[in-house]
Amino acid sequence: MAYQVLARKYRPQTFEEVVRQDHITRTLTNAVASGRLAHAILFAGPRGTGKTTVARILAKCVNCESGPTPTPCNACRSCTEIRDSHATDVFEIDGASNNKVEHIRELRENARYMPAHSPYKIYIVDEVHMLSDAAFNALLKILEEPPAHVMFFFATTEPNKIPITILSRCQRHDFRRVEIDALIDHMASMCRKEGVDLNEEGLSLIAREADGSVRDALSLLDHIMACALDSLDTQAILDVLGGIDRRDLFAISEAVLQGKTDTVLDRIDSCYRRGQHMTKLFAEIVSHFRNLLVVKMGGGADTLADIPKHEIQAIQEQVTDVPATHLNQILDVLFKEEVTLKYSNQPKLALEMAFLRILQIKPALSFDTLIEKLDLLRHEFHNSGAQAQAEFSRPDSPDPSPDPSPEAEKAATPSEKPSEPTDETERLQAADETEKKSAADTEGQGRRAPEENNAEGAPAPESVPETPEEHWQCILKTVSETQPSLGACLAEGRIKGIGDDQIEVEMPPNQFHMNWVCRDKNREILEKVCCQHFNRKMKISITGRKPQPTANSHTDKKEAQRLKQEALNHPMVEAAMKLFQGKIVDVKIL
Repeated sequence: MAYQVLARKYRPQTFEEVVRQDHITRTLTNAVASGRLAHAILFAGPRGTGKTTVARILAKCVNCESGPTPTPCNACRSCTEIRDSHATDVFEIDGASNNKVEHIRELRENARYMPAHSPYKIYIVDEVHMLSDAAFNALLKILEEPPAHVMFFFATTEPNKIPITILSRCQRHDFRRVEIDALIDHMASMCRKEGVDLNEEGLSLIAREADGSVRDALSLLDHIMACALDSLDTQAILDVLGGIDRRDLFAISEAVLQGKTDTVLDRIDSCYRRGQHMTKLFAEIVSHFRNLLVVKMGGGADTLADIPKHEIQAIQEQVTDVPATHLNQILDVLFKEEVTLKYSNQPKLALEMAFLRILQIKPALSFDTLIEKLDLLRHEFHNSGAQAQAEFSRPDSPDPSPDPSPEAEKAATPSEKPSEPTDETERLQAADETEKKSAADTEGQGRRAPEENNAEGAPAPESVPETPEEHWQCILKTVSETQPSLGACLAEGRIKGIGDDQIEVEMPPNQFHMNWVCRDKNREILEKVCCQHFNRKMKISITGRKPQPTANSHTDKKEAQRLKQEALNHPMVEAAMKLFQGKIVDVKIL
């Protein structure tokens, strides 16, 4: 017997063997079991995902001797004939070669006769979108009201080309591309059955080339297995498929992020000498940087583009210390250079120039980081200014005050004047003693009763805030000391109400202020300050203030109407309309 390829040898014979189309097989299983199977079913989806295979399995479920049943026996006459593609009552028609109206008329004539030995006469039309308009029109009547013993199963890769009149008469099922991990597992089971040793990295290369098609994956696996009798390494698979080594992508991205120009150019030159197509390499690089950005922004494994499990950890490690803004910059340049690379006569040179432009870009800071750095810089300047002022007011610093009057000099006798230290160390010690004495005097004065302070003319202690406005000013002062940018935004707002455990803050009708204050980090800072101010747990409710209408809005409207009318009556406007034979669409006041 001639060699049978893997796609035919291991073709699924039951719904359980179909790879990753559970949403369709489950629906059809329930329909057959409950007796609610439609007479016309359309299977749509990418190539090699199991459309014709599922149609054959469904035909076996309907015509099985023990059926209709969702699990055909695969042993009776109908099941074996359908499996071997020579069933008497199941007709597989190629829509590309039987697309004329005469073929559909012949199908309608044959459909009137009863099946030979099966319960139903089934027509499986592959690539049904290739039928002509006249053929579709000839199919309409029998498709809407078929004989009781006839069923139609259609398969297509382009359902958008099928007339809506046909689609409305069919029950549609959309197939999906198979995930790369499912393809790897499926091919691994084929390798075990065939006794071939192929590692996971090699299978992932085949699965990526298959692009979600099970048939393409098995065809490529057949091609690889023909190159060796027992085992294959990754390099041999790359040589056979002509694919791009994933290690080159990681090496190029790592070199770009570290600014190593020579490594980037060497890797591109190596891929070029191995015969890699530069446009395909560029597409893979763009997809790789997209995955890096998704992982950096917290995306899960299900959001990555055809990435096997063993590469996700490597991607996470590569973007650990890389800001998301830098990855955005790289992707912006790559997308701008896509058209240049596509139409260039020297794609290798265009690809190298794209990366040279990327390597000249300095990583940009995010907006939040920039605001934090500005706040930190302002805080440092504030501290340095306060420190300079403190040093200027030290006792050992030159006294900027004017010379004392002669009366003051006479008042101080030589015996009362302290002796000036001659050594610098003694001068510093004297200054420290003076500061300590001053601090002790201040502490003693602070312990006196408020009445004594007021009696002596000392300033009264700060009053406790009572009104919402006073509370708001205290909160603003505390926030502005650590977060000046947040304090500037909050200065535009006000406290609308204070409850037992909630504060309602009203912000102006400015979207920038609202967005900045409502950020999680800034909201936490405001809540923390409010809790400390009121000495209890408080929640923040932020609302927007409605814009107030101006008092003279009616007057402004009248003035605008008058100006528009003057413009319409202007002789220059009338002359322009006559000259160009135009009409006035709108009048705007500048």
